[in-house]
Amino acid sequence: MREEMINLTLWQLGAAYVFILILLAIVRWRKIPREKQILIATIRMTLQLLIVGYILMLLFDNPHPLLTILVVAIMVAFSVRNISSRVRGELNKPLKRAILISMVAGSVVSLLYFNFIVIQLTPWYDPQYFIPIAGMIIGNSMTGVTLGVQTLLDGMNDQRQKVEAALMLGASPQAATKKWVNRAFDSAILPTINKMVGMGIVFLPGMMTGQILAGASPFIAVEYQIAILLGIIGSVSLTVILFVNLAYKVFFNERSQLLHNMGKS
Repeated sequence: MREEMINLTLWQLGAAYVFILILLAIVRWRKIPREKQILIATIRMTLQLLIVGYILMLLFDNPHPLLTILVVAIMVAFSVRNISSRVRGELNKPLKRAILISMVAGSVVSLLYFNFIVIQLTPWYDPQYFIPIAGMIIGNSMTGVTLGVQTLLDGMNDQRQKVEAALMLGASPQAATKKWVNRAFDSAILPTINKMVGMGIVFLPGMMTGQILAGASPFIAVEYQIAILLGIIGSVSLTVILFVNLAYKVFFNERSQLLHNMGKS
Protein backbone atom coordinates (compact mmCIF):
# COMPACT_ATOMS: atom_id res chain seq x y z
CA MET A 1 0.00 0.00 0.00
CA ARG A 2 1.23 3.48 -0.85
CA GLU A 3 2.42 5.30 2.31
CA GLU A 4 3.72 8.57 0.92
CA MET A 5 1.55 11.39 -0.30
CA ILE A 6 2.08 12.57 -3.88
CA ASN A 7 3.52 16.08 -3.81
CA LEU A 8 2.06 18.43 -6.39
CA THR A 9 4.45 20.65 -8.33
CA LEU A 10 3.49 24.21 -9.23
CA TRP A 11 2.91 23.05 -12.79
CA GLN A 12 0.54 20.31 -11.63
CA LEU A 13 -1.32 22.73 -9.37
CA GLY A 14 -1.59 25.21 -12.22
CA ALA A 15 -3.01 22.48 -14.45
CA ALA A 16 -5.96 22.17 -12.06
CA TYR A 17 -7.03 25.71 -12.97
CA VAL A 18 -8.05 24.35 -16.38
CA PHE A 19 -11.33 23.44 -14.69
CA ILE A 20 -11.94 27.14 -13.99
CA LEU A 21 -11.28 27.90 -17.66
CA ILE A 22 -13.86 25.28 -18.59
CA LEU A 23 -16.38 26.89 -16.24
CA LEU A 24 -15.66 30.35 -17.65
CA ALA A 25 -16.09 29.03 -21.19
CA ILE A 26 -19.44 27.49 -20.31
CA VAL A 27 -20.89 30.60 -18.64
CA ARG A 28 -19.69 32.77 -21.51
CA TRP A 29 -21.15 30.36 -24.06
CA ARG A 30 -24.49 30.33 -22.20
CA LYS A 31 -24.29 34.13 -21.72
CA ILE A 32 -24.53 33.81 -17.94
CA PRO A 33 -23.04 36.94 -16.30
CA ARG A 34 -20.85 35.14 -13.76
CA GLU A 35 -17.33 35.56 -15.12
CA LYS A 36 -16.33 38.28 -12.68
CA GLN A 37 -17.69 36.41 -9.66
CA ILE A 38 -15.95 33.21 -10.71
CA LEU A 39 -12.61 34.99 -11.15
CA ILE A 40 -12.92 36.82 -7.83
CA ALA A 41 -13.93 33.61 -6.04
CA THR A 42 -10.99 31.71 -7.56
CA ILE A 43 -8.47 34.40 -6.63
CA ARG A 44 -9.86 34.75 -3.10
CA MET A 45 -9.88 31.00 -2.58
CA THR A 46 -6.29 30.68 -3.75
CA LEU A 47 -4.94 33.58 -1.68
CA GLN A 48 -6.90 32.64 1.45
CA LEU A 49 -5.77 29.03 1.36
CA LEU A 50 -2.14 29.99 0.73
CA ILE A 51 -2.22 32.38 3.69
CA VAL A 52 -3.88 29.76 5.88
CA GLY A 53 -1.28 27.22 4.79
CA TYR A 54 1.62 29.44 5.89
CA ILE A 55 -0.11 30.28 9.18
CA LEU A 56 -0.75 26.61 9.93
CA MET A 57 2.88 25.77 9.19
CA LEU A 58 3.96 28.35 11.76
CA LEU A 59 1.44 27.08 14.31
CA PHE A 60 2.42 23.44 13.80
CA ASP A 61 6.10 24.30 14.25
CA ASN A 62 5.41 26.49 17.31
CA PRO A 63 2.46 24.97 19.19
CA HIS A 64 1.13 27.10 22.05
CA PRO A 65 -2.26 26.99 23.84
CA LEU A 66 -2.83 30.74 23.55
CA LEU A 67 -2.22 30.67 19.79
CA THR A 68 -4.63 27.77 19.36
CA ILE A 69 -7.30 29.55 21.41
CA LEU A 70 -6.73 32.74 19.41
CA VAL A 71 -7.23 30.94 16.09
CA VAL A 72 -10.45 29.29 17.32
CA ALA A 73 -11.72 32.65 18.61
CA ILE A 74 -11.06 34.21 15.21
CA MET A 75 -12.93 31.33 13.53
CA VAL A 76 -15.96 31.86 15.77
CA ALA A 77 -15.88 35.64 15.25
CA PHE A 78 -15.79 35.28 11.47
CA SER A 79 -18.55 32.67 11.55
CA VAL A 80 -20.83 35.05 13.47
CA ARG A 81 -20.04 37.83 11.01
CA ASN A 82 -20.72 35.55 8.04
CA ILE A 83 -24.08 34.48 9.46
CA SER A 84 -25.19 38.09 9.81
CA SER A 85 -24.00 38.98 6.31
CA ARG A 86 -25.62 35.98 4.61
CA VAL A 87 -29.08 36.59 6.05
CA ARG A 88 -31.32 38.87 4.00
CA GLY A 89 -31.69 42.26 5.70
CA GLU A 90 -29.93 43.83 8.69
CA LEU A 91 -30.42 41.94 11.95
CA ASN A 92 -31.06 43.76 15.21
CA LYS A 93 -28.69 43.54 18.18
CA PRO A 94 -30.69 41.02 20.27
CA LEU A 95 -30.78 38.57 17.35
CA LYS A 96 -27.05 39.04 16.71
CA ARG A 97 -26.46 38.41 20.41
CA ALA A 98 -28.44 35.17 20.17
CA ILE A 99 -26.28 34.10 17.21
CA LEU A 100 -23.07 34.91 19.11
CA ILE A 101 -24.10 33.06 22.28
CA SER A 102 -25.28 29.98 20.40
CA MET A 103 -22.17 29.81 18.21
CA VAL A 104 -19.76 30.24 21.13
CA ALA A 105 -21.55 27.89 23.51
CA GLY A 106 -22.65 25.23 21.05
CA SER A 107 -19.57 24.89 18.88
CA VAL A 108 -17.00 25.32 21.66
CA VAL A 109 -18.68 22.78 23.96
CA SER A 110 -18.91 20.28 21.09
CA LEU A 111 -15.30 20.92 20.11
CA LEU A 112 -13.98 20.44 23.64
CA TYR A 113 -16.02 17.28 24.16
CA PHE A 114 -14.78 15.84 20.87
CA ASN A 115 -11.12 16.61 21.58
CA PHE A 116 -11.08 15.65 25.27
CA ILE A 117 -13.47 12.68 25.33
CA VAL A 118 -13.64 11.22 21.83
CA ILE A 119 -10.07 11.43 20.51
CA GLN A 120 -8.45 12.34 23.88
CA LEU A 121 -6.06 14.80 22.28
CA THR A 122 -2.65 15.19 23.99
CA PRO A 123 -1.59 17.91 24.41
CA TRP A 124 -5.09 19.33 24.29
CA TYR A 125 -4.00 22.36 22.25
CA ASP A 126 -2.14 20.42 19.53
CA PRO A 127 -2.90 22.66 16.51
CA GLN A 128 -2.47 19.83 14.00
CA TYR A 129 -5.69 18.28 15.31
CA PHE A 130 -7.41 21.07 17.23
CA ILE A 131 -7.58 23.65 14.44
CA PRO A 132 -8.76 21.43 11.53
CA ILE A 133 -11.41 19.82 13.74
CA ALA A 134 -12.48 23.26 14.97
CA GLY A 135 -12.81 24.41 11.37
CA MET A 136 -15.14 21.53 10.47
CA ILE A 137 -17.28 21.86 13.59
CA ILE A 138 -17.54 25.66 13.57
CA GLY A 139 -18.05 25.82 9.80
CA ASN A 140 -20.92 23.34 9.80
CA SER A 141 -22.49 25.00 12.84
CA MET A 142 -22.29 28.32 11.01
CA THR A 143 -24.15 26.86 8.03
CA GLY A 144 -26.79 25.36 10.31
CA VAL A 145 -27.39 28.59 12.22
CA THR A 146 -27.55 30.56 8.96
CA LEU A 147 -30.32 28.30 7.69
CA GLY A 148 -32.04 28.47 11.06
CA VAL A 149 -31.95 32.26 11.19
CA GLN A 150 -33.34 32.69 7.69
CA THR A 151 -36.06 30.07 8.12
CA LEU A 152 -37.15 31.50 11.46
CA LEU A 153 -37.26 35.06 10.11
CA ASP A 154 -39.20 34.02 7.02
CA GLY A 155 -41.65 31.98 9.07
CA MET A 156 -42.28 34.70 11.63
CA ASN A 157 -42.77 37.35 8.95
CA ASP A 158 -44.93 35.25 6.65
CA GLN A 159 -47.05 33.78 9.42
CA ARG A 160 -47.30 36.83 11.66
CA GLN A 161 -51.10 36.74 11.68
CA LYS A 162 -51.16 33.12 12.84
CA VAL A 163 -48.75 33.89 15.68
CA GLU A 164 -50.85 36.89 16.74
CA ALA A 165 -54.01 34.77 16.59
CA ALA A 166 -52.44 32.16 18.85
CA LEU A 167 -51.41 34.89 21.31
CA MET A 168 -54.96 36.28 21.34
CA LEU A 169 -56.25 32.81 22.20
CA GLY A 170 -53.98 32.74 25.24
CA ALA A 171 -50.93 30.91 23.92
CA SER A 172 -47.54 31.81 25.35
CA PRO A 173 -44.86 33.18 23.01
CA GLN A 174 -43.12 29.80 23.20
CA ALA A 175 -46.27 27.90 22.22
CA ALA A 176 -47.26 30.42 19.52
CA THR A 177 -43.88 30.13 17.79
CA LYS A 178 -43.28 26.41 18.35
CA LYS A 179 -44.13 25.42 14.77
CA TRP A 180 -41.77 27.96 13.23
CA VAL A 181 -39.02 27.24 15.72
CA ASN A 182 -39.25 23.52 14.93
CA ARG A 183 -39.23 24.26 11.21
CA ALA A 184 -36.11 26.41 11.60
CA PHE A 185 -34.35 23.64 13.53
CA ASP A 186 -35.37 21.03 10.97
CA SER A 187 -34.13 23.09 8.01
CA ALA A 188 -30.83 23.68 9.79
CA ILE A 189 -29.98 20.02 10.48
CA LEU A 190 -31.39 18.56 7.24
CA PRO A 191 -28.26 19.21 5.09
CA THR A 192 -26.06 17.37 7.59
CA ILE A 193 -28.50 14.46 7.77
CA ASN A 194 -28.57 14.26 3.97
CA LYS A 195 -24.78 14.29 3.97
CA MET A 196 -24.74 11.35 6.38
CA VAL A 197 -27.17 9.37 4.21
CA GLY A 198 -25.07 9.72 1.05
CA MET A 199 -21.65 9.41 2.64
CA GLY A 200 -19.57 6.44 1.56
CA ILE A 201 -21.90 5.48 -1.30
CA VAL A 202 -22.62 8.68 -3.19
CA PHE A 203 -19.36 10.46 -2.27
CA LEU A 204 -16.24 10.19 -0.14
CA PRO A 205 -15.97 13.06 2.38
CA GLY A 206 -13.08 15.48 2.29
CA MET A 207 -11.48 14.52 5.59
CA MET A 208 -11.47 10.82 4.73
CA THR A 209 -10.17 11.47 1.22
CA GLY A 210 -7.39 13.71 2.58
CA GLN A 211 -6.24 11.07 5.06
CA ILE A 212 -6.23 8.35 2.42
CA LEU A 213 -4.25 10.55 0.03
CA ALA A 214 -1.79 11.23 2.86
CA GLY A 215 -1.18 7.48 3.21
CA ALA A 216 -3.41 6.62 6.18
CA SER A 217 -5.17 3.27 6.34
CA PRO A 218 -8.71 3.49 4.89
CA PHE A 219 -10.07 1.97 8.11
CA ILE A 220 -8.40 4.63 10.25
CA ALA A 221 -9.70 7.29 7.87
CA VAL A 222 -13.20 5.81 8.16
CA GLU A 223 -13.03 5.81 11.97
CA TYR A 224 -12.01 9.46 12.05
CA GLN A 225 -14.65 10.40 9.49
CA ILE A 226 -17.44 8.70 11.44
CA ALA A 227 -16.30 10.38 14.65
CA ILE A 228 -16.02 13.86 13.13
CA LEU A 229 -19.37 13.59 11.38
CA LEU A 230 -21.04 12.58 14.63
CA GLY A 231 -19.31 15.54 16.26
CA ILE A 232 -20.58 17.83 13.50
CA ILE A 233 -24.20 16.69 13.78
CA GLY A 234 -23.97 17.11 17.56
CA SER A 235 -22.51 20.59 17.25
CA VAL A 236 -25.06 21.70 14.65
CA SER A 237 -27.92 20.34 16.76
CA LEU A 238 -26.70 21.97 19.97
CA THR A 239 -25.86 25.29 18.33
CA VAL A 240 -29.15 25.60 16.45
CA ILE A 241 -31.35 24.53 19.37
CA LEU A 242 -29.61 27.12 21.54
CA PHE A 243 -30.17 29.75 18.87
CA VAL A 244 -33.86 29.11 18.23
CA ASN A 245 -34.64 28.98 21.95
CA LEU A 246 -32.96 32.36 22.42
CA ALA A 247 -34.12 33.88 19.15
CA TYR A 248 -37.89 33.43 19.39
CA LYS A 249 -37.92 35.68 22.47
CA VAL A 250 -36.44 38.51 20.36
CA PHE A 251 -39.75 38.84 18.50
CA PHE A 252 -41.69 39.78 21.67
CA ASN A 253 -41.63 42.58 24.23
CA GLU A 254 -41.84 42.28 28.01
CA ARG A 255 -45.65 41.95 27.82
CA SER A 256 -45.42 39.03 25.37
CA GLN A 257 -46.60 41.20 22.49
CA LEU A 258 -45.28 40.63 18.98
CA LEU A 259 -42.87 43.34 17.85
CA HIS A 260 -43.12 45.03 14.47
CA ASN A 261 -39.47 44.84 13.42
CA MET A 262 -39.39 40.99 13.65
CA GLY A 263 -35.68 40.70 14.35
CA LYS A 264 -34.59 43.36 11.85
CA SER A 265 -32.96 46.66 12.79
